[in-house]
Amino acid sequence: MNIKDELIELIKKSVAESEERDFYRQPLIGFSSANDPLFKNIKNNAGLQHLYPQDILPEAKTVVSFFIPFSESVVSSNRVGDTVSIEWAESYVKTNKLINDISENMIDFLVQFGIKAATVKATHNFDEKTLTSGWSHRSAAYVAGLGKFGVNRMLITKAGSAGRYGTVIMSQEIFPDERTEEEYCLYYKNGSCLKCVKACPVDALSIDGFNRFQCYNRLLDISQQFTDIGLCDVCGKCVVSCPVAIIDK
Repeated sequence: MNIKDELIELIKKSVAESEERDFYRQPLIGFSSANDPLFKNIKNNAGLQHLYPQDILPEAKTVVSFFIPFSESVVSSNRVGDTVSIEWAESYVKTNKLINDISENMIDFLVQFGIKAATVKATHNFDEKTLTSGWSHRSAAYVAGLGKFGVNRMLITKAGSAGRYGTVIMSQEIFPDERTEEEYCLYYKNGSCLKCVKACPVDALSIDGFNRFQCYNRLLDISQQFTDIGLCDVCGKCVVSCPVAIIDK
């Protein structure tokens, strides 16, 4: 088994054997070149604060992206009303920890073969004043071919958009995966839907824009409701309302 297959197996096994495995479906994994020109596009669009893979690991050759999709029960629990379900809140906190653990395990695995690697924590890696991040896991996953963005600014994969992303950058060169041409967002596909826009409780989302400060103020309010389970600044209504929050193929 080669390094790529070993990493895929490590991620899948970690999710399947996690204590919270009922929260998840099978993860998706993609590989991109650290020198892909799209990383420059991301920096141009996201701002100068956004890093190149080489800023995180100078020897970067490959970026490994993985997506852990939530189960139907987790998604459906958060579809009712404006309140955030405890299942959705718990899945957010526990999945962030799982992603960080998986990423560290991948780094430890690669070290055995003399391969350097680095990661970016799953969340809360942003500037609280500007609400801009030094690394977008979703954008990296797009470069790795895992999906395409929808109106709700979420990456929609062949497993849907409800879930969490992780990234590991490595010094070993692995042939990159192809990017998908399939359009999953129904609005971009045929002009229909926009349920994500209608579902936003604070009208932060529109076809043409996203008010991140309006959204973040709601997340801060919600975090006060779940102080017993950790930092839980999460909503997800724009995700779970989407008809392709979950895709089973």
